[in-house]
Amino acid sequence: MKDPQIYGYWPYRDRPRIKWPGDKKLAFWVAPNIEYYELHPPKNPHRSPWARPNPDIVNYAYRDHGNRVGNWRLIEAMEKYSIPGTVSLSVAMCDHFPEMIDTVNNLGWEFFSHGVYNTRYAYGMDRAQERQMLQYTVDRIKAQTGQQTRGYLAPALTHTVHTIELLAELGFTYSCDLFQDDQPQPLNVPGNPLVSMPYSLEVNDHYAFNVFGLSPQQYTDVLKRQFDTLLEEGGTSGTVMCIPIHAYLVGRSHRISPFEEILRYADEHKDDIWITRAGDIADHYLANHYDDARTHIAQFGGSDAT
Repeated sequence: MKDPQIYGYWPYRDRPRIKWPGDKKLAFWVAPNIEYYELHPPKNPHRSPWARPNPDIVNYAYRDHGNRVGNWRLIEAMEKYSIPGTVSLSVAMCDHFPEMIDTVNNLGWEFFSHGVYNTRYAYGMDRAQERQMLQYTVDRIKAQTGQQTRGYLAPALTHTVHTIELLAELGFTYSCDLFQDDQPQPLNVPGNPLVSMPYSLEVNDHYAFNVFGLSPQQYTDVLKRQFDTLLEEGGTSGTVMCIPIHAYLVGRSHRISPFEEILRYADEHKDDIWITRAGDIADHYLANHYDDARTHIAQFGGSDAT
């Protein structure tokens, strides 16, 4: 299959300068993944939802801890430091645990689509099916929260060849599905402007704990090192740091205190960082930097599909 060239090559140095509001150096956002995993999900021939045969009660209950306990711990910790969440939402949560969605909505958190269930994948969907799924998530978030969905992260990071173009077609403004940069970047899609929003898998708590095997304190140290580097580089041109987290991981009783350290660390640097939500980053970037970035990328052979 031909490379769709979703984004063009763009060297990190000598880019047009990004200036965040208040001339802050770093745009800092936290992405709690508020997800629902089904005990008996429908079978997908491309991927099994559980490591064991269904019903995988162990893994189901392990993740359910987040919605019963972990999310409430996490909400309290983030509110302590006035850090708003940008929620990667399995929209089925609006039906299963609406009180949680209403709680964080009332706190001013943003919601972006993470599919319907995290056990239902985009793999195997044709264009019409994926479009219908995306539209349903937009409509369900609007009905529950009153918010217009601006961002997307594919459920369980499963995509099709149509995903990115469908986001632009449906009026999304940012995608978290590409992990290629530490600054936002325009995407080559027809129709509405769409931005790739930095969403680092390297500092995602799933990878930290379940893949890399880090301790809670090691994870905090990794987050601080990433923060320090991006803050320093942001003195030249504004950078973005996202911390993608799951309450069934950082919300555990032995992990929440070490995780709070990075929230406190961000608060201690609030004179230099913009503590914000992903949609606000996208809006500012689209209004102030998107056109200059497209022009600069074109010098390196990046295609322009608009």
